[in-house]
Amino acid sequence: MSGVQHAVTGTTLSFVLEDEMQTVRENLGSSGRTGRTLVKDGPLRVTLVGLGAGGAMVPHKADGPITVQVLEGAVTFEADGGVWKLEAGSIIALRAGITHSLSSESGGIFLLTVLAMPEAAPDADAAARSADQR
Repeated sequence: MSGVQHAVTGTTLSFVLEDEMQTVRENLGSSGRTGRTLVKDGPLRVTLVGLGAGGAMVPHKADGPITVQVLEGAVTFEADGGVWKLEAGSIIALRAGITHSLSSESGGIFLLTVLAMPEAAPDADAAARSADQR
């Protein structure tokens, strides 16, 4: 889907986020959600995720801690009985194993970082694949 290919592991990785975000915008289409893995190295996973207007990620959990940093638009993050409206420039962190979901009324792009716990690496890979629909 993406015309831009890049390494996701290596000793040094560098990205121009605006370029990566443009690729996500182009791939978003009518699916409501798309993702682009930027880093997959050891326990670290960094994925750029786009949600279209009305797009969502159903409740799920990661076996490692996560952060969600909104870069564009706005998303609603639900976890542990709370609801957070996150706009561009916001970041939220979540402990491992907490069920959470995301949605966006108007669309948004966020950077998802997952730290896979050594014994949970396969599940963390599954969470990243769920976000990364390239």
